[in-house]
Amino acid sequence: MSDNQQALTEDQRQQAKLIWDYHQMHHETRPVDAAIGLGSHDLGVAAFSAKLYRAGLFPHLVFTGGNSPTTAKVFPRGEAMHFREHAIELGVPASAILLEPNAGNTGQNITLSRAVLATAGITPKTVLLVSKPYMERRSFATARKLWPEVEIVCASEPLEFDDYLKSIGDEKLVLDMLVGDLQRVIEYPKLDFAIAQDVPEDVYAAYESLLAGGFDSRLLTT
Repeated sequence: MSDNQQALTEDQRQQAKLIWDYHQMHHETRPVDAAIGLGSHDLGVAAFSAKLYRAGLFPHLVFTGGNSPTTAKVFPRGEAMHFREHAIELGVPASAILLEPNAGNTGQNITLSRAVLATAGITPKTVLLVSKPYMERRSFATARKLWPEVEIVCASEPLEFDDYLKSIGDEKLVLDMLVGDLQRVIEYPKLDFAIAQDVPEDVYAAYESLLAGGFDSRLLTT
């Protein structure tokens, strides 16, 4: 946490943990036909994808993602390319990795990765989506809308909330992202971007409280 950043209150921390847990699908990680590592600022996605590949859970791995204002400086060659390089460093053979370097949002991550797999002659029946921990639910809802014939399993690096806060080093940013992703879970079905999902009352109350507390830098813009 930076020197000028205000520490979270205990209420804010508990509200954030509630949303963090909701965002995770708690799927059983199991063998699938292919995996897709969703690009982001979090290189842990590539590392966890590599770990699952080495465990023999899938034969094909797509890394997807171009650049965004958040990632351009960190991954100047694009998210997918940097993820691929990191996975190869961790023991994944280059021949097992397919690259999708253009996606700029989650919908494109899914549709363009699907096209990359099809071009390679791969038509999976089961797909593992590897994402940031708080992005599981949104990626699941998006994939179910755009690729309904495929069985989707979600996974993310198994980090506790407090450990993730430490790994990112910016508590407000993490809470802003938790709130922003939950807003998308709520709003995207109305735009036909994702399937609708129930949001428990206590999760929604935590969301409204954090919004009122100013954790709003990652909200959708109109």
